[in-house]
Order: sequence, then structure tokens, then C-alpha cells
Amino acid sequence: MNILVINAGSSSLKYQLLNPDSGELLAKGLCERIGIDGKFTYKPQIEGKAKQDAVDVAMPTHSEAIQTVLNALVDPVNGVIGSMKEIDAVGHRVVHGGEAFSKSVLITDEVMKTIEECIPLAPLHNPANLTGIRACQDVMPGVPMVAVFDTAFHQTMPAKAYMYALPYEYYEEDKVRRYGFHGTSHKYVAGRAAAMLGKDPSELKLISCHLGNGSSVTAIDGGKSVDTSMGFTPLAGVLMGTRAGDLDAGILQYLMKKHNLTIDQMLDVLNKKSGVQGVSGVSSDFRDLEAAGHEGITRAALAVDMFNYGVKKLIGSYAAAMGGVDAIIFTAGVGENSISQRMAIASGLEFMGVKMDAAANNCRGKETVISAADSKVKVLLIPTNEELMIAMDTAAIVSGK
Repeated sequence: MNILVINAGSSSLKYQLLNPDSGELLAKGLCERIGIDGKFTYKPQIEGKAKQDAVDVAMPTHSEAIQTVLNALVDPVNGVIGSMKEIDAVGHRVVHGGEAFSKSVLITDEVMKTIEECIPLAPLHNPANLTGIRACQDVMPGVPMVAVFDTAFHQTMPAKAYMYALPYEYYEEDKVRRYGFHGTSHKYVAGRAAAMLGKDPSELKLISCHLGNGSSVTAIDGGKSVDTSMGFTPLAGVLMGTRAGDLDAGILQYLMKKHNLTIDQMLDVLNKKSGVQGVSGVSSDFRDLEAAGHEGITRAALAVDMFNYGVKKLIGSYAAAMGGVDAIIFTAGVGENSISQRMAIASGLEFMGVKMDAAANNCRGKETVISAADSKVKVLLIPTNEELMIAMDTAAIVSGK
């Protein structure tokens, strides 16, 4: 079975063609500047097939972008499939499903309407996701399509974890609650962790650390999300590349009055000028910060220390919330590649049964155990694969499994 995975933005579209049964990636790429001048990238993963890097292709709308993708996939010379009939279904990443979706679903008119109703919760993302779905429906009529939601995995959180201490009517009338994000990534690595440990997911208490420019930590008990660090929006939780993470809301009023800022200007600061970028004054890229720290730039070192400390605190709090933990997972850009940050975060957790192995931790981007053999709590490095998870969910739904 071949699944086309689509992640549509307002003027861009990422795609991958995968076989979820074997895990084989056939092709991937990107459509950029849709509605402007159109740039198309195509990277077949089959030997002997030529790639295309950012070539000019007219893409007035997402429909032309999808057609460009399909033309490349079935190209007689560099295509990876013989015809459109070899695409069995399309899996669409949708950022926000609100409380309506606790799992991936086959896309129907009713599902589309509900995704539209969630637009106020994700005004920058859901409209683009809907555009991508409609474009695929136009170009690929009759092909089953599935929506896979970033928020769905976290719908198993209990009310004590997702509620905010605000007047209750804000939840009842305005749907203000913790939703959490990165759900597809957390679900994928939790499944891989269970396989690595030779256990059923229902037997495990896991803490998944998705660490990168955007970061979230999730407590997974018995295969279900029971708490997560991101909140009503992806701004909450640990500080990130440019996002502030959790902070005293009174700071907003203080700064807005002092600097005559509007709420939109304040949110721009919190989302785009804060985090490790704001603290360091150097970069939002943790690789740059590590290099700057070695050069004696104290603010860069402080930003990294703050990030590591924040993740460590979340690990401790989630272990307490679950009454223990069997394994801690590091994934995403920083989690998969920063040897020093993984060690800094895990060090000091010996009291709860964590014992790291420096030699085992000295690696990047591969699925492996990085804790010592006698560590009571296993520490795992698991590269995330959200596209494969989307493809797996899509295949399961269209095949009725």
C-alpha cells in the first residue's frame, strides 16, 4: 500500500510517498511560494532517479501544486510509481481537532465542517490544512483521504491535567483548555519505545521529550497521553527556539503598559523574539548556542541551561504524576542530535533510577538505548517520523483495521 502524506501551509506544501507496511520512503519534496512564483523540489528515494531542487513551476493554487507532485511521482523517467492508481490513500496533517477528534478519521463533509469549526483555535494552520485537503479532492477524486490531528493523541488527558484555573464558562463557551501538540510524534516514538523494550504499550509509563525549535514533553501512561507541556497554544511549556514558554501572565500587562505594546505586538514578542533566541541574543539554533557557549558567551550558555533545566523539571513532575516511569525518550532535532543536552537533562535523575552511559549516548539520529545496562529507568534515543505515523494511521483506517 502506498500513502501520499500531505502537510499543507498557506503558501507551501510538504509531501512524502510512503509504504507504511515496509516503512519505505519512495519520494519526498516541497512546493513553495504557491500563489506567488512557485518553487518545486522533488527527491525520489530510489537509486537512479534524478532529483529536482527548487525549480520554477507555476502554482497559482494548491491544486496546481498537488498536480505537480503527482506528475513528478508518475514521471516516465524519474517517477517512483507507474500510475496514479498506485496511490491508495492520502493522509493529511491537520493541526487542530479540538475536542471533536481523539483519533485520525476518514475525511467526510461532516469532518471538513468540524475542522472549519476549529479554525478559531488554530487560525494560521487549519485554513491551510483545509486548502490542502480540498486541492487533493479536486485533483484526486475518489481517492480515500484521512485527517491526522496534532492534538488527537492528547485527548486522553484527564480534566485535572487539561483544565485551566479560569472561570469555568471560558471552557464551556470558548473551549479554553490545554490541547497539546506534537501528538503524532509522541504517539510514534511511544510505539517504537514499546517495541524496543519488548512490551505492550499498555504496560509502560513513558516520558517523551520532543525537543527542537518547538518543544514539548508528554507523560504517556499505558499508551495514552495523560499530560503534556504545550497548552491552549504551542506557546506554552518549556522555552523554545523563539517562544517564551510558561511565564507569569502579569508580565504581559507590565510590559504592554511600559512599552505601549498592543496584545498582537506582545504575542509577536512571545512567539518570535523570546525563548533561547531572546535570552542568548545569538540564535534560536541550539547548535549555534553550543558553539557560542564554548566561546565564552555567557548568555548563550544560560539559554541552553534554562532549556535543559526546564525539560528536567518536566520529567520529574511527570514521573511523579504517573507514579513512576519505565523509560524516557529523546526525539526531534535537539533530542536526536545533541549529545551534551541529553546528558545534561538526564544527569541528576539518578534518584529516580536513571543512569546514563556516556559512550552509548555518544551518537546522533539512530534508534538506540543510551542509558547504562543497569539503569532502572531506560533512556531511549528514537528519531521521530511523523509522516510514517500519518501513513500508518491512514492505511489502518482505509483498510478497516
